[in-house]
Amino acid sequence: MVLFVFVVMMLNLGGSEIEQERQWLKPQVWIGPAVLSAIMLAVIVYAILGVNDQGIDGTPISAKAVGITLFGPYVLAVELASMLLLAGLVVAFHVGREERAGEVLSNRADDRAKRKTEERA
Repeated sequence: MVLFVFVVMMLNLGGSEIEQERQWLKPQVWIGPAVLSAIMLAVIVYAILGVNDQGIDGTPISAKAVGITLFGPYVLAVELASMLLLAGLVVAFHVGREERAGEVLSNRADDRAKRKTEERA
């Protein structure tokens, strides 16, 4: 959830995106997904109510045990998930970054020369 909030903050939506969202909020657009969501909710409720309740063994688990399990046999899955989250954050940052006039993202000598001539003009 925190990652989602950071992505939304970095996107910095402007006027054109707001108009596009207004188009998407018309009832003709969301009636289909609403019907599908209602069907899925009905299936989930039916599945939950149809299950034999055998109860849960109330054994407490410590944070140390969770950490040992995650970084023991599941270390590859944890590392892949962390890389995926990092890649999503970097992509969201680059997609949502606003362009600034005169911003140069290079340290090459010819780019610095171009920047100096633009600053003089």
